[in-house]
Amino acid sequence: MFCLFLSKILEEDEKKIILTVLVSAMLFSSCGVMFGGSKYRGSIYVNNNPQAEIYTNGEKLGVGKADRLFPRNQPLNIELRQKGCDPQVKNYYPAFRTGNFILSFLSFGLIGIGVDIGTSAAYKPDHQNYPDVSRATNNNFIFNLTYEGCPAKP
Repeated sequence: MFCLFLSKILEEDEKKIILTVLVSAMLFSSCGVMFGGSKYRGSIYVNNNPQAEIYTNGEKLGVGKADRLFPRNQPLNIELRQKGCDPQVKNYYPAFRTGNFILSFLSFGLIGIGVDIGTSAAYKPDHQNYPDVSRATNNNFIFNLTYEGCPAKP
């Protein structure tokens, strides 16, 4: 009904523009992009040492806890530092989002797969193989770390 109404009030050029926008929106989206995007929010907690400095990929994020957006397709290197203790480094490698990949293929075909891979939406932190990583939602992951060999100072 609404489409009939629009077809009567819109000019031919306006119809082409609207159709082009709708088709483009369908072609250049995918399950991974719609349900995850190219970045995720990582919340990092040092459970046993709130004084530990947290660095990711060489950049200081906080002390004891940190929160930041990270690219889905890149490894996350977390380093914990505290004066008088040896630094501790943990590397987290991304996992492929198989479920979203299948849904993208079924829903959007090869274009959807290309969009997911090209935008990094086809990846996620590997919360199944790293016990200190848990998934809160599709876009939020929690890293619960223990600073081995460096007890909290009073």
